[in-house]
Amino acid sequence: MSVEIIDGTTITSFVEDEEAFSASVSDLFAELDADKDGLLSYTEMMKELQRLRVMETHFGVDVKRDPEEVARVYESLFVQFDHDMNGRVDKNEFKKETKKMLLAMANGLGSLPVQMALEHDSLLLKAVKREYSCAAASANNNLLANAA
Repeated sequence: MSVEIIDGTTITSFVEDEEAFSASVSDLFAELDADKDGLLSYTEMMKELQRLRVMETHFGVDVKRDPEEVARVYESLFVQFDHDMNGRVDKNEFKKETKKMLLAMANGLGSLPVQMALEHDSLLLKAVKREYSCAAASANNNLLANAA
């Protein structure tokens, strides 16, 4: 886990960088696709949702939830990803829904930076690292231009 400063622009820039975003989503999809069939089952997606602990914490504090309520929320999230309602999520569906969710998060954050604890392999941390990399490249270009 890493504590980082992030804002909506960081996330939006990451999503708009088609190469970086597609590679990151493809990596996450491959990691979740345990049986390597190119599709995510409910069980495979559940593992990620449970890892994120969407329903099990409130502002980082563990809370006890009704197991049926948790199951309904996870099922509704899966259905949101399964656009063609075939019981499986393909990479294109996964990418489209992930993009929508990240952009909604960016919109919610807005332009004010916030400090967040991010999982070491999360898409949000990849967005932050991309931003650092772009800022470093820009600083190097400025140094080179000023030296010339």
